Amino acid sequence: MKLDILAFGAHPDDVELGCSGTIAKEISLGKKVGIIDLTRGELGTRGSVEIRNSESAKASKILGVSVRENLDMRDGFFVNDEAHQMKIIQMLRKYQPEIVLCNAIVDRHIDHGKGSKLVSDACFLSGLRMIETSLDGKIQAAWRPKVVYHYIQWKNLEPDFVVDISEFMDVKMESILAYSSQFYNPNTNEPESPISSKNFLDSVKYRAQDLGRIVGVDYAEGFTVERYLTVNSLSDLK
Repeated sequence: MKLDILAFGAHPDDVELGCSGTIAKEISLGKKVGIIDLTRGELGTRGSVEIRNSESAKASKILGVSVRENLDMRDGFFVNDEAHQMKIIQMLRKYQPEIVLCNAIVDRHIDHGKGSKLVSDACFLSGLRMIETSLDGKIQAAWRPKVVYHYIQWKNLEPDFVVDISEFMDVKMESILAYSSQFYNPNTNEPESPISSKNFLDSVKYRAQDLGRIVGVDYAEGFTVERYLTVNSLSDLK
């Protein structure tokens, strides 16, 4: 299955927190979108692998993505080496996305920056035909996405561009709340974590609201780029 957009996250819920409004909007426009989680989030303070698996399936259904896979890398301990790059390359060649979305280039959680660089490096290597990969016994053709964009996570990085998600903010929040084990719940006995407070959950919405305010819309998601953006005309810019 060829996808238009493939979004990567170091953990289940990274994509939902960072760019699910954009994903929902692109799907509404007829784009085929998939999600690849690098780990199961097994080191998370709350919940369990089994719970996170169920939650990610629920979130995927809410967003309407075409496919979601997990590469079962070690939470907290995966590295940017050949073995891990080859796993990413297999997925890129399998789904042949034009656009890749991935973790923030620098962030509080060490896996976010690592995941960002790992996916970015693999996107380049995937275009080299002398690197041979196979899937289900078949040799894969080389494939390099046209662009790689990094969504913003814990740290308030300055975005290079923003996407108006005003009509999809409710879908974004619904997909995030699918991870009920991870986020604010005053009735749980689970230990607290940096993302389990009401303030954190509220911050997801007010960050989108603030980015939207700056560009004159209700809600927006921000991204950083690896190369200059190109437009055909000044009128393409808003």
